[in-house]
Amino acid sequence: MVDIMITVLSGGTGTPKLLQGLKEIVDAKDLTIVVNTLENDYFSGVYVSADIDTVLYTMADMINDEFWYGVKDDTFITHERLEELGCPELLRIGDIDRATKIQKTQLMEKHGLAKACEIQAKNMGIESRIIPMSEEDSEIKIITDIGELEFHEFLIKHQTEPEVLDLKFSNVNPSDGVVDAIKNSDAVIIGPSNPITSILPILSLEGVRDALKDTYVIAVSPIIGSGAVSGPASKFMNALDIDVSAIGVASLYEDFLDNIVIDDKDYNLKSQLNQIVNKVTITNTIMNSLDVKKSLAQIIVDSIP
Repeated sequence: MVDIMITVLSGGTGTPKLLQGLKEIVDAKDLTIVVNTLENDYFSGVYVSADIDTVLYTMADMINDEFWYGVKDDTFITHERLEELGCPELLRIGDIDRATKIQKTQLMEKHGLAKACEIQAKNMGIESRIIPMSEEDSEIKIITDIGELEFHEFLIKHQTEPEVLDLKFSNVNPSDGVVDAIKNSDAVIIGPSNPITSILPILSLEGVRDALKDTYVIAVSPIIGSGAVSGPASKFMNALDIDVSAIGVASLYEDFLDNIVIDDKDYNLKSQLNQIVNKVTITNTIMNSLDVKKSLAQIIVDSIP
């Protein structure tokens, strides 16, 4: 195991794949994961923090890694019964996953979100620290050609099909420990999550960008060529007039970025990227096996001075 303090900025899909590799080569106690909360909301009476739960399940080896949502081998008895009763759910929540969400909802009434996550992580045997980016209610609105949509409406009900014209998200304050985690780390890894809806909300928190300027920061691009590896990042970047490429990703982090990791297929972008960031690491970033995830994690860790 590598002896190094690392903070990871995470959303709910690409970065958890990287976390599977990181936790194989870095002592879990030396990992802090700051997780996006922008899309959190109540569904069917329970608090749903999809990105946080995905990180929890990933670190506890429970994740359904076919969909990167929910628990592997979960059942859906409650979800199916609700539909039979005429109460269909927008989100397909599994039974074990629902128990996690019910517990989190109850814990939040007494302790708040950060403490609830801490308790749940401990119950799952997770030694890493998992911090929600904020404990305040937040929301994101997707402005589309069919009107203003809630994030989950856009993602699930409309299957990301509408044209995205703009995005709006609320400003919130960071959870206790977010800025200090960055300051106290040997390095910060910005995972290959959606740069617009997962990472920018974390970067917009007071004190975060300033803290990153004093820390070694590596970002893994979620864009290969001119498209996202998964999810609607390309649509969101287009809506904000950001080039859909590793160059566009680097430009979002330009004021603090030390190293960007790009896929082999983007080797031709190296000279352009070097105008934005000092170091460009080129390797396979398609994380389709644990060996590739571990290899990518090792390359990232080895690049930290």
